[in-house]
Amino acid sequence: MPILYRGFLYRGFSYREKHIKMAALSFEKSALNKVQSMRHLRHQFAVHPLLLLVCFVLLAPVVAIAIVATGPTDDLMPHLLQTVLGRYVQNTIFLMVGVGVLAVLFGVSTAWLVSRYDFMGRRWFEWLLVLPAAMPAYIIAYSYTDFFEYAGPVQSYLRSFFGWQTARDYWFPEIRSFGGAMLIMASVLYPYIYLLARTSFRLTSSNLFEIAEISGQNLFWHVGLPLARPAIIAGLSLVLMEVVSDFGTVEYFALETLTLGIFNVWIGMNSKPAAAQLALCAFVLIGLLLMMEIFARSRRSFQNSGFGRVGVPRKSLLMRTQLFCVFICILPIIIGFALPVMILLNFVMRGGGVQAPSDILSLLQQSFGLALIAAFSVILLALLAALLAHYRSARTGQMLAGAAAAGYAFPGTILAIGVLAVAGYVDRAFVSLFSAPLMAGGFAVLLFGLMVRFHAVGYGAIVSGIRRMPPHMMESGLIMGYRFPVIIGRVILPLLRPSIIAGGLLVFVDVMKELPMTLLLRPFSFETFATYTYQFAKDEMLEIAAIPALLIVCAGLLPVYLANRALEK
Repeated sequence: MPILYRGFLYRGFSYREKHIKMAALSFEKSALNKVQSMRHLRHQFAVHPLLLLVCFVLLAPVVAIAIVATGPTDDLMPHLLQTVLGRYVQNTIFLMVGVGVLAVLFGVSTAWLVSRYDFMGRRWFEWLLVLPAAMPAYIIAYSYTDFFEYAGPVQSYLRSFFGWQTARDYWFPEIRSFGGAMLIMASVLYPYIYLLARTSFRLTSSNLFEIAEISGQNLFWHVGLPLARPAIIAGLSLVLMEVVSDFGTVEYFALETLTLGIFNVWIGMNSKPAAAQLALCAFVLIGLLLMMEIFARSRRSFQNSGFGRVGVPRKSLLMRTQLFCVFICILPIIIGFALPVMILLNFVMRGGGVQAPSDILSLLQQSFGLALIAAFSVILLALLAALLAHYRSARTGQMLAGAAAAGYAFPGTILAIGVLAVAGYVDRAFVSLFSAPLMAGGFAVLLFGLMVRFHAVGYGAIVSGIRRMPPHMMESGLIMGYRFPVIIGRVILPLLRPSIIAGGLLVFVDVMKELPMTLLLRPFSFETFATYTYQFAKDEMLEIAAIPALLIVCAGLLPVYLANRALEK
């Protein structure tokens, strides 16, 4: 009886297990059919209509620039070709090359030192080297000009100490020059390269470094640098875009670049078509540089096929070598952050920056209000585009959503032309239909321009969060019977919360620092910290603009900290 009982139980268990497996296979088959039908539907309707609308709105200023460029220039372009256009392009390329070389030297050298060697304060330098990213280049230009000019404290002290009487008695480097602009821009833009290069060095397999060390080869030149090249080039492309889009530094130093030429042709000569044509020249210049690099590494592989431990093996150093490493790491920090902050704090302590507290309060409200509204609008639009592109569209929709982020590749001065053209088209349409304009008044135009300009920042943060999530989460929720909005609200958005917060903070800081677009598109009597600092610094009254400049720096410290911490993880 016990044996028969056990056999009956065993046969019963097998019978139930068989039915459970059959039911599971049937459920899996039906689920697979549903997923395949949803994929077929996705390919049938490749791009969601709402995504098409979002991309159309974001790409409209870029298309408008090309349309405006076809307008009549009244023989202005031939005149520019014969006189200043060649100088604009030559100076822009010269500035890009100089800043690029210095930024690569600063970023790659410091990233390798903190990754490879153990020296005094290495852990501190990993964080301190990111601080210059919070400092706008034009603020350093204003501070250094006042500090190093003929009447500044440095040259005054040198004349007093050595007994020199006039500038003919000695030589001192001119800060308002191409060399000064290269050093200033590189000292605040190198963190783009530093962060990506440091991450690449730490993600490379340790086996590759150990093999190179056993073979007697140099770890940096034969392993670290070749495998980090894509990351370095990615950071360098961002640096070059920032150089082309810079307005405050080149305008204050009177350097004739394409960005300053666009501003002069548009505002000074009142010719938007000619300015748009110059804008396309700047965009083509950036595109050619990127295409050259893509072609140069198209036949090479940079994949890391190693497994196990990652990172560069650490090496201890003698005290003299440690001091040299400390000097290399502290030099860009002093140039790009410490010294400008000390100059601005000196202005504040002397009382020059607190003459109008009511103005500072008004600036605080307008700057933070604009940055908050712009950050919320950018993140909302980027979230809509990313979710529709990845969960309601095919590959074509994702490519279109990525192309809609092209506004970041245009400088603010250039993009403002397209924004104003689109605003003009929309206002004319609304006047003909409703006898009233829609975007007239300035603030709506400025907000629209900032959304187009910084959409790439928010979109990139959200897309990176989506790619970190487990795959097929949306399909699993749909199979369980939940609707698309319910899955987004209960599952996707909670997982994307860190990416949304990080992207919003980055957009907030970028809007706080943005100068040319705010300067061109702002309403009358509307000032931000950036425009206020620019106007008073341009008139050689940096003491009054010291507090707004410091507030811009303080606003950038938190996102810099969060970005560094995220890359550290």
